[in-house]
Amino acid sequence: MEKFFYGNDEDQFGELRIPKGDGPHPVAIVIHGGFWREPFKLDLMTGVAEALTANGIATWNIEYRRVSERGKAWPDTLTDVARACDHLYTLREGHALDLSNVITIGHSAGGHLATWLAARHKFTKESPLHTSVHPLPIGGVISLAGVTDLEMMHDVHEYRDETLSLEPNNPTADLIGGSPKEFPERYKDASPIELLPLDVHQVLIHGALDIHVPIGISNQYHREAQEAGDFVKLVELPQAEHFMLTNTTTLAWEMVMEEVELLYLSIKGG
Repeated sequence: MEKFFYGNDEDQFGELRIPKGDGPHPVAIVIHGGFWREPFKLDLMTGVAEALTANGIATWNIEYRRVSERGKAWPDTLTDVARACDHLYTLREGHALDLSNVITIGHSAGGHLATWLAARHKFTKESPLHTSVHPLPIGGVISLAGVTDLEMMHDVHEYRDETLSLEPNNPTADLIGGSPKEFPERYKDASPIELLPLDVHQVLIHGALDIHVPIGISNQYHREAQEAGDFVKLVELPQAEHFMLTNTTTLAWEMVMEEVELLYLSIKGG
């Protein structure tokens, strides 16, 4: 494993793992979750990155600026992930990376970012989320219990807090800077469901027992993506909860690895 910085901030870095062999190696951008909040770091996905690399896939496990006391997340979280993605152009030389069919794989909030990366080509220079005239193309997406609908996730937390008489604790609002009513354009630009069609192959994997990101978010996204004409597959795991999807010792992970292999075959036309 090698650590590389794609920016000057302490959180603008990633870990590159290269499989055995001469290559060129297929690449997966690995993105951790934690509801975009600073206490959660890329080590959440170390096991995933190691497992993918052991199966012949180079992995770029990325860190990014998150919601913290240091400053606002908008738009830094999203633009960091975009810049980390494009840094693969720099890393390609000397590491035998095949960038022709890069996939993203993210868990929870990382699933949101992994899916959002596939829509970057839609942004104009006027957008605060625009970082490159030639963003690295994404060939396929694996969303593991991903937050693919930011407005729905916002409303889930708002409903929870109101129903249980809790202090407001809405990570989606923290990411965007406020509610959908306050910043409708930000939600439109940051939420994958608002950016459909993405025109890439997408696989949504979600556990039916998930109490952190309701499976209804993936169900709704799946319906709308299909209606928009995208190639999208929903894999519902009836006995899996949120964290099983990244635990490489579980049957759920075996399903994830199988879908990764099938995704590579599909995007290569196999």
